[in-house]
Amino acid sequence: MSARSTQPQNLLIGRDESWMQFNRRVLVEAQDTSNPLLERVKFLAITASNLDEFVEIRVAGLLQRIEDGYTDIGPDGTTPQQTLDSLTADMHSFVTDQYGCWNEQLQPALHAAGVRVLTWNEMDAAAQESATSFYQREVDPLLTPITIDPAHPFPRVLNKALCIALLLRRKRKGTPGPVLGVVTVPRALPRLVPLPSTEGKHDFIFLQDLIERHAAAMYRGYEILSRAAFRVTRNSNLYFQEEEARSLLETVRSELHNRRKGDAVRLEIETRADADIVDRLRINFELDELQVYRTDGPVNLSRLMNLYSDAQRPDLKFQPFVPHELRLNRKSVDLFDELRHRDILLHHPFDSYDAVVGYIESGAADPNVISIKQTLYRTSSDSPTFRALVDAAQNKEVTVVVELMARFDEASNIRWARDLEDAGVQVFHGIVGLKTHCKLALLVRRDPDGAIRRYAHLGTGNYNPVTARFYTDISLLTSDPAITVGVHNVFNYLTAHSESDDYAPLLVAPLTLAESFIRLIARETEHAKAGRPAKIIAKMNSLLEPSVIDGLYAASQAGAQVDLIIRGICAIRPGLKGVSENIRVRSVVGRFLEHSRIFYFANGGAEEFYCGSADWMPRNLFERCEVVFPVKDAQLCARLRNEILAAYLADTVKTRLLSGDGKYHRASETAFGKSLPAFSAQDFFMQVAEGKASADDIPKPPEEEHNLKPKAPAKKAAPRRKIAAKQAVATV
Repeated sequence: MSARSTQPQNLLIGRDESWMQFNRRVLVEAQDTSNPLLERVKFLAITASNLDEFVEIRVAGLLQRIEDGYTDIGPDGTTPQQTLDSLTADMHSFVTDQYGCWNEQLQPALHAAGVRVLTWNEMDAAAQESATSFYQREVDPLLTPITIDPAHPFPRVLNKALCIALLLRRKRKGTPGPVLGVVTVPRALPRLVPLPSTEGKHDFIFLQDLIERHAAAMYRGYEILSRAAFRVTRNSNLYFQEEEARSLLETVRSELHNRRKGDAVRLEIETRADADIVDRLRINFELDELQVYRTDGPVNLSRLMNLYSDAQRPDLKFQPFVPHELRLNRKSVDLFDELRHRDILLHHPFDSYDAVVGYIESGAADPNVISIKQTLYRTSSDSPTFRALVDAAQNKEVTVVVELMARFDEASNIRWARDLEDAGVQVFHGIVGLKTHCKLALLVRRDPDGAIRRYAHLGTGNYNPVTARFYTDISLLTSDPAITVGVHNVFNYLTAHSESDDYAPLLVAPLTLAESFIRLIARETEHAKAGRPAKIIAKMNSLLEPSVIDGLYAASQAGAQVDLIIRGICAIRPGLKGVSENIRVRSVVGRFLEHSRIFYFANGGAEEFYCGSADWMPRNLFERCEVVFPVKDAQLCARLRNEILAAYLADTVKTRLLSGDGKYHRASETAFGKSLPAFSAQDFFMQVAEGKASADDIPKPPEEEHNLKPKAPAKKAAPRRKIAAKQAVATV
């Protein structure tokens, strides 16, 4: 379990507060006019999708804790009720900012660029005729209008289903007062209906607007007094009674059905909604007024993602780039021959993911490959990895560990598991109580010299070629005996719960990972106290584990330099006098989703590098099977240090720096001044992939450029020396 922090509670930023800060950084990208217009729409849609998941998981969890009577104080010093109160106010403010971005910035700019979302009255006769034809042909057959009365109870509204509420009054005299009507907008249809447009124009109408236009035909005999679109978000946490379940797969299948019965936790409804409609819905769903979120525009902004995909305007999107393809040495017969001579490090999406797919497909097709073992966490429905595993099962041993409980991918993973089993693949679901989150693919091959060798792929991202195009991740391909034996032992752990005494050189959660990271951090602390080079650079998605934060605070106080590149949640407070003066925290939010995990330890000059699937979160360290692996090859380490990490530390365009008060500021807006050279790490990586840049083009990190590095304690700090720009992250 997670260790409680020994630091005063005000030294930790609340998890939910930090997450909201992250989503605001995404919203800033939607507001940033330097981004292409449709990309800004995409960022806005992502903020809405992020907030949906946050509400149905985190907010729902807080409500459950409060209802169950929990009053315990969290690591940040607040009770569940205090956290919820603060969070609710922040979410209402955030929703206001979202719709301000749409109404005041994006929609006018789109209209000017010829991408228009029109109301019925703004459409010309040809567009209205086309929309009416679409409605009669595609929409009307799927609608089921309901009137709420003693004979017709309130319909079961599915989680996040868009609906239209109508306040109705019978035209016949002498009938009772107004009643409520509800129409569910079909999920099978596009939320944005394309309209015939003149050249250079892309016109759409929202599906709910089209349905509302024809609502009178569904409610003949009624007068429509008012109408409004709404959406209900429900508690989507999964609950398991493992001892009573026949199998984990059947349990997940059952819980997917039960999830629809989750309690409502949020009502979104248009601001124009009549107060009577709002009250009726709120009472029906048993919600407080603060759980009602009024939207000054279309309910469910995440559906604007359709605008991004349907508007064929490449001039309003990021320019495509060509990823670097893996090239083998001329002397190598094939990939396996290459791996017998060297390890291969790939930085996706800048290095093509085809190399990973090719590794698995080669293993499936190669008659000399005896067996394949692989983990699958999130996958795509048409993945070449799936096809390769199915083909391989016809003539070799294939074992796959499928994580059924990958949140919101459970249904697709169940289908994958069934299909793999039908093809003859041995399918396992890991260890009950632990998510299988590690990314491993192990091939056993009889090589031309007669020897049987293991080859492994270890990664930081999922085996999904779709997300690999816009997630940044690290892959290692290797035949290193120590690493491949470690991978073999991890698979034994997953399939037989067979614990090994030592997985070295791999760090494996929940067995050795947490204590290993804490030990590595403590080692830097001791190096700093002894005056030796002491530096930690850690790049990950989230940092929340109190025991790790304690270690980082101690390292800072000893004089070790700590650079953290944390995309999302970060509970540590940097720059506090006497506590964290040597800690700097960056968050990079840009074109690609930062997903790679890289860990660097100066180690007194004998530096070490690790990559893997785990963040420094309690769930990663104690509640999942994770694998973090060393990168040993000197050239690969140099690339991690001088190219990848150095670029992130030098970024001044997409980087936000965290201050001790928990707020983030663009690097150009901080005390570093506004004269910093504009440098984007992600743009640089694309240029490297296309052969247009190298590590020599990376400027110094902002704190070096402006000589604003925190001062270490005089008696404990190692002396600093000036080093070349491309070596800026190597040592202290």
